[in-house]
Amino acid sequence: MKNVFITGGSSGIGADTVKMFAEHGYNVAFTYNTNKDGAANVVSTASRQGVKVIAFQADLSREALTKKAVEFAVQELGRIDILVNNAGGYFDGDEWDGSENVWSRTIFQNLISVMNVSKYVLPLFEDQQSGVIVNVASRLGMSGSYEELAYGAAKAGVINITQGYADFLAPYGRANSVSPGAVQAGYWNAAPQDELDVVLKSKRLQKLATSKDVANAIFYLATDLSSSTTGQNLVVNDS
Repeated sequence: MKNVFITGGSSGIGADTVKMFAEHGYNVAFTYNTNKDGAANVVSTASRQGVKVIAFQADLSREALTKKAVEFAVQELGRIDILVNNAGGYFDGDEWDGSENVWSRTIFQNLISVMNVSKYVLPLFEDQQSGVIVNVASRLGMSGSYEELAYGAAKAGVINITQGYADFLAPYGRANSVSPGAVQAGYWNAAPQDELDVVLKSKRLQKLATSKDVANAIFYLATDLSSSTTGQNLVVNDS
């Protein structure tokens, strides 16, 4: 039985990813930042699969707390076989003329957090000569937007550092990223219909991806289903 460490697992893509791995017989340790009730619900639901599921509160933009989270996961699970860096978020004021405070917070929550977690997991993978990383980036990291300036820049960084991790882990391990487009969650669940219509018309499939669609992509890249795939960025939902 393999063990997975997932960041940001209390809602949305992270929650569905925790549940998917549990359904397939993986033990899961996941982090959350502020959503304690959501984390408890995910633990309760995923644990019904007969696997070990634990949650740990941590602000992963802070290195000391990140180190404790990784140590907790190893202590509880014994080892980490797969790392899914999913934690992150968008903050109002991220436009081209936004505040330095928002830009800095966005970069730390979406890019530095990934680097912090990987910094403490990569040596574990090196010692055991096996391990897989899947980083959750964004379609905005490939195209950019003046309305989500720092977020797009951070996610572009996530795609970039994934290449570095793939080089570091080769030949015994792998690293890939997933870049979701608009997902049927969060903002898009409450978006004005006229705005949603514009987005849907731009998509070949005329629909938004679900968080479970993204979890499927993460599971594919994290498991032996993609054993010969590394250093790649998989887009979920077009444009």
